Amino acid sequence: MIRLSRVKTDPIVNLRRHAEAIGEAVKQAIKPDRITVEYPRERRRYPECFRGFIVFEKDKCISCFRCAQICPANAIQMEYFDKAYPGIDYAKCIFCHFCVDSCPTGALNTSKVHDVAFKSMDEMILSARQITRIPEIVREERQTVEYYVDRQVWRLIRKRELDNLEVPPKPVIVKKRKAACLEPESCLGCRLCVNVCPQNAIKVEKCEISVDEEVKGTGCILEIQEDLCTGCGLCVRQCPMHILTLKEVGE
Repeated sequence: MIRLSRVKTDPIVNLRRHAEAIGEAVKQAIKPDRITVEYPRERRRYPECFRGFIVFEKDKCISCFRCAQICPANAIQMEYFDKAYPGIDYAKCIFCHFCVDSCPTGALNTSKVHDVAFKSMDEMILSARQITRIPEIVREERQTVEYYVDRQVWRLIRKRELDNLEVPPKPVIVKKRKAACLEPESCLGCRLCVNVCPQNAIKVEKCEISVDEEVKGTGCILEIQEDLCTGCGLCVRQCPMHILTLKEVGE
């Protein structure tokens, strides 16, 4: 049987440690050398480019799948209604906003909301309908704080005003583009562009050459229907010969 002896403490040492703790508290109260945001009673003002929860505008979506393909965390899954729309699993999302940056029509945008509580992991999987609006906001803060940092001076500036978390995102300027082939004669006829196009805007026809080298058929391997093309760019990234591009077109 092992007996544990009581740890002997020196009362003078304990008194000195208590005095040091009280002295540090007084020092921080008079001349603090650190800053603390008292969240949730205070909220730091976020910049306009803050990467928060993603807001989806259904009417702008062209179902190009770029957001799902570019997501490094595989957090976006396309859901099928009348078209394919993105849903987001926030248990996986790392808020890199690659999806927002890559969206060709500005259908995905950001908000300043980031601190959302979920009751279960299943609730973190949001459908396309759920991300058309930001989550309900319950605010406890009474003021907004900003950092002020100079060479020898740094402090928090507290203002009796609240940062608007529901500010609509700035309109995205989207230039209208269409897919085009730079070198039709270099097309391999692999049909990768045809398979990846969500609008069925690309056709690939094999040319037939007779014995006397007479070209039969249309004589064009690759054909892009501009009226169907939405300019998503999936075919451009898929082409192994790099002969496809996106060209700006007028309204």
